[in-house]
This record gives sequence, structure tokens and C-alpha cells, in this order.
Amino acid sequence: MTFLPGVAVGFSIAVPVGPIALLCLRRSLTDGRLVGFVSGLGAATADALCGAVAVLTWSALLAVIERHRMVLEAGGGIFMVVLGLHILRSPPARTDLSPAHARNLRAAFGSTLVLTLANPMTLLSFATVVAALGPGVVGATPWTVTQFVLGVFAGSAVWWFLWSGAASWLRGHIGPQTLRWINRVAGGAIALFGAAQLGRLFL
Repeated sequence: MTFLPGVAVGFSIAVPVGPIALLCLRRSLTDGRLVGFVSGLGAATADALCGAVAVLTWSALLAVIERHRMVLEAGGGIFMVVLGLHILRSPPARTDLSPAHARNLRAAFGSTLVLTLANPMTLLSFATVVAALGPGVVGATPWTVTQFVLGVFAGSAVWWFLWSGAASWLRGHIGPQTLRWINRVAGGAIALFGAAQLGRLFL
């Protein structure tokens, strides 16, 4: 049974606060819980994909990541800097507006999917976890691999549901000035995450 270990892995990898969490927080506050949760689902989908890759190709995964680490880190760093600066300069949204249209939901999902996949540490984390789990997952049958991947998605999705819900609860209790500072803090932090990732390439 690999579903429950997958849930635990997906939840634990999603929990640490990073650029994705800040992005979902900001979107939940400004655009509503649905947009924040869909953003989280993009990250959960990326986690599930990374889990599948780690299970199926874990023996060669570290070498592949190392070979392309600079390209992945540079692309992800640039994306985070641009996104962070855009959020930093955005005016505070009105909290009395209805949630975003479906077009924005697709953009919310796609942006976090790409941002999570562009981070080599996501794959490295799953490769480490899969190696630690051993033969119960690695080299298992297609059914057990499927259970593990679905578990990773479910665990990650549960965290983003809780995170977006908590952020959305605050939505009706804050004003434009608070939202303006949230834009500045979240945007600045995301841009700093990206700048730090780019800085590591040169150091």
C-alpha cells in the first residue's frame, strides 16, 4: 500500500513556506480562495509529476538534474524575479469583487506548475525520499507506483486547500492598505527567492 506514504510525502514537501506558498497566499487574498487553491493545484500536479519521475527513473535522476542544474535554476530564478517584481508593483485588488474568470484560473494553475517544475530542488527532494522508501516504491508494480503518485497529489492538494482557506478567511478582514503591504512583502520575497537562486549560479 503506497497511497498513504505518498500522501505523507506530498503533504510534507508542500508545507515549507516558499515562493509558491507566498504566491498562493497573495492570490487567495486578492482574487479569492478558488484562485489560490487552483494555484496550489498547479504545484500539487508538479509534485505528482516529480514523484512519478523519481519513482520511475530515480537511478539516473541525480545525474540528469546535475547536468541541467544551471539551466533549470537560471530559468526558475528569472521567472521568480519577474513575477515578484510584477506583484510588488501591482496595486491592491478590491476584496469585494467576485473571483477571477476561468481564463485567470488557467493562468494561475499554469504559472505554479511551471514554477514548481523549474525548481531542481523539487526533483531532488523526491529522489531522496524515494531512495529512502526503498523497494516498496522503487521498482514496484505500475499499480503501486500509481497509488504513490496519486497519494503525493492528494497530500499536496490537502495542504493547498488548507492554506488557501486560511488566507481566504482573512480576505474580508483586511483593507487596501494591508493588501498593498502584502503585495510588497510577497512580491519582494518571491523576487528575493529568485535573486538568491540566480546568485548561487555565480557564486
